[in-house]
Amino acid sequence: MICAASAFCDFTHFSENFMAEFEFQSRAHGMQSLTVREDGEWREQRAGAVKYGRKMRFSVKTPFSLCSASLEIYCDDTGERRFFDMYASGENEFSLEADTASLCAESGLFYYAYHLNTEYGHRDLLCDFDTLEEKLCEPRGDGNDFFQLLIYKEREALPSWFSGGVMYHIFVDRFFSAGGNPVRDDARKIDDWEHGMPEYPAYPGAYLENNEFFGGDLQGVAAKLDYIASLGVNTVYLSPIFRAYSNHKYDTGDYMTVDEMFGGEEALRTLISEADRRGIRIILDGVFNHTGNDSVYFNAKGRYPDVGAYQSPLSPYFPWYSFKNYPDDYEAWWGIKILPRVKSDEPSYREFLFGESGVIRKYMRMGIGGWRLDVADELSDDFLLCLSAAARSERDDALVIGEVWEDASNKIAYSKRKKYFRGGELDSVMNYPMKNAVIAYIRYGNADALKAEAKRIYTHYPREVANSLMNFLGTHDTVRALTALGGASPDGKSNDELAHMKMSESEYATAKKRLMLAYLTVAMLPGVPCIYYGDEAGMQGYSDPMNRMPYPWGREDAEIRDFYRMVGAVRRENAIFADGEFYIAYADSDIAALVREKGGERITALINRGDIAHTVYADGKAEELLSGMKGDSFALEGMSALLLKTADGTKIKVVAK
Repeated sequence: MICAASAFCDFTHFSENFMAEFEFQSRAHGMQSLTVREDGEWREQRAGAVKYGRKMRFSVKTPFSLCSASLEIYCDDTGERRFFDMYASGENEFSLEADTASLCAESGLFYYAYHLNTEYGHRDLLCDFDTLEEKLCEPRGDGNDFFQLLIYKEREALPSWFSGGVMYHIFVDRFFSAGGNPVRDDARKIDDWEHGMPEYPAYPGAYLENNEFFGGDLQGVAAKLDYIASLGVNTVYLSPIFRAYSNHKYDTGDYMTVDEMFGGEEALRTLISEADRRGIRIILDGVFNHTGNDSVYFNAKGRYPDVGAYQSPLSPYFPWYSFKNYPDDYEAWWGIKILPRVKSDEPSYREFLFGESGVIRKYMRMGIGGWRLDVADELSDDFLLCLSAAARSERDDALVIGEVWEDASNKIAYSKRKKYFRGGELDSVMNYPMKNAVIAYIRYGNADALKAEAKRIYTHYPREVANSLMNFLGTHDTVRALTALGGASPDGKSNDELAHMKMSESEYATAKKRLMLAYLTVAMLPGVPCIYYGDEAGMQGYSDPMNRMPYPWGREDAEIRDFYRMVGAVRRENAIFADGEFYIAYADSDIAALVREKGGERITALINRGDIAHTVYADGKAEELLSGMKGDSFALEGMSALLLKTADGTKIKVVAK
């Protein structure tokens, strides 16, 4: 709900023949702006998030006669509305200065609007909810469509090692097998990595054992670190590795034990050490909203020597769970009985996780870089504060990222407004909104979705949060990126059909080009591009478990892999990707121009998802970073991209051939 100074740039169109010729102009500004006092200077605030302790200046300037103006600020925490008269600061311009401390103590979520007295009568300057564009309308007073302002407490030690890099997401059992680890007696081993198919339910919601394993392990991850590093990776995110019955390990059996089939604790220590030698940090998947029913803590199957909550109300773990009719009727995550929900605010559970000898500190002391938190929406704000504090007490630059599927700056979960970015909770989140927008643009040409979501995320989120966003095209929870970009719709198809559906050669060729364009797009966004293992190899697949097939070692698509390597190298060699300004300079149904700027330098990605070739002209020196070519004109073929490095202010013109 914010439209702070626009983050988008107008193009001037010279041809009416589907706007084939255009050039960069300066970024457009709306009628309202928010500037912040830093280092003795007023600086334009392009994001609707301001650090606590800063002084702000709200300004409104109209192209018509403006007699007076006032500012309405609504506090989301308290429901209080405050009105402030603004002072004349120029011709048809009014301003108001305010200290963040006058609005809140340390942090708060606010919404604001301008009430104007113009030559045309009274008008409200608001923000369109869908597009986040400014809109001038008749006075309404209903509080909808206000601009958003998030005031947050700054973190002292940022995880700067993460920003500017590349993340690699590994589903451990399906990546690579190197350890020769023992297989549990009750597990089924599949040795065919080329044709083996993971067991899938007969229909959505049908019971599944999930006890089939391909044998991927932590030793396998360590063995492939050089390959991973070749993609420009500086962070490896592992799916859960704690002892558990299933192959996915989201049904934790013992947080204090690394699963023996993955190589145990020794394999994890070796992996951390070997990764560190290559400048790579390991982050773990923290699943703390639920455990497995087959666990030390619940022990419904009696496999563990300790007395679990299911076995006796006298169990030390009994207070962790909510029973309705003991022992078989209990709260479970989304009603899935093998995943009993944990009361995350139970003191003994918190001590187990966050205490001096707790789970978080144990693995931080082993040398991991941080955590990705499963279903963060279902963890309380106080829980997240305690978890992050425990991690940072061991490593002050620890990274904590949450799984949130929507705009996390104003998320309401279970009727409560979340405070993820106020300070002390999450460093950032998984960027699902932009994942959906990028796929919608690259496959279908939906430029409006791309621009609207980019504006929403990068104006609502604090800059530090945006710079640490986990940007991806697919995960273990979604359809494979290649399939999403070129596969047939799964609607109406059975799992038997989906398990064997593959693209035709022509469909694959198109999807492959789209995938490379999509990856370059996410690599341009603020934050860190995350590669789901095998996407760079050309893996296809619909939803779980078809998206969790074994990595095709020796059968990779080398063209896609090499493109990912080139993009990774560009990010590694250009610091602008860590914290440079970002904006979408232009986007229509065929061509988009994404820009990063910093210190007089600019990198522009020109994405051509259409079939028509263009010529790109620069009025100064330019280098195409993917090919190494230098000059002032470049060919932009259909379904291809250019990545141009120029001086800030260099004009770029794109002309259809």
